[in-house]
Amino acid sequence: MKNKRLIRILGFILVFFAILFRISYAIEPTGAMIPYSNSETKDSEPASFVNTSGGTFTTLILYGETQNPRWKAYVGNISGKFTLDDADNYTIYDWSLTTVTGEVYASRNDSVDWNSIECANHTIISGEETAMNHTFSNEDSINNTFEYEIHKEFYVGTTYIENSTCRSTATWVNNTQQTVTEDALFQEVLLTDKTNLIYTTLLHDEEQGFNFKNYDFQMIVPEKDLPGEQSTPYFFWIELA
Repeated sequence: MKNKRLIRILGFILVFFAILFRISYAIEPTGAMIPYSNSETKDSEPASFVNTSGGTFTTLILYGETQNPRWKAYVGNISGKFTLDDADNYTIYDWSLTTVTGEVYASRNDSVDWNSIECANHTIISGEETAMNHTFSNEDSINNTFEYEIHKEFYVGTTYIENSTCRSTATWVNNTQQTVTEDALFQEVLLTDKTNLIYTTLLHDEEQGFNFKNYDFQMIVPEKDLPGEQSTPYFFWIELA
């Protein structure tokens, strides 16, 4: 009887350590390598003119489009593989990917605690707006850009993000604004590790993007709205599922 009880106790101990070992080595997003990048921007529109006769009074309705200096966009495609590596990056086996699913993450901070991931709340979003000199009430603030709470479910490592629980938006497809639904393409979600705001876009395999070309991801991130301010670097992570 004592031996059976001892065996049960040892069994529970082994299960406990097995669970602890699994948690300690949980999969989390990894830093993304960037073998190629290319930046471009829109040219200013040429001026229009009006030629009216002296002594006349002219009422004009003017329309203009200004490139928004408070935001920037990243789009592209993903290549990679699943691999079994040890702590020294030696590989025992790997699997090439034919399709991609998962997420791309971007943050101004290169140190993210992936074990503390949750939806970004008002305090985190407001703090990011202060850091980027965005005005909360403006149409193009972070708060008003990510105005929805509509997105599909996904995992960050082992952390489950339930559908339609985080602030979100969706970038355009074929030069047209999308209706934001849980099935929308190129959804972007605001997460946090309780300190940093993390911009998260869900991957799609070769879908038509904003300019009719095929991409795996599209995302927008804010830029500092200060005259003469240097551009803000962002750090990227990728998680293939």
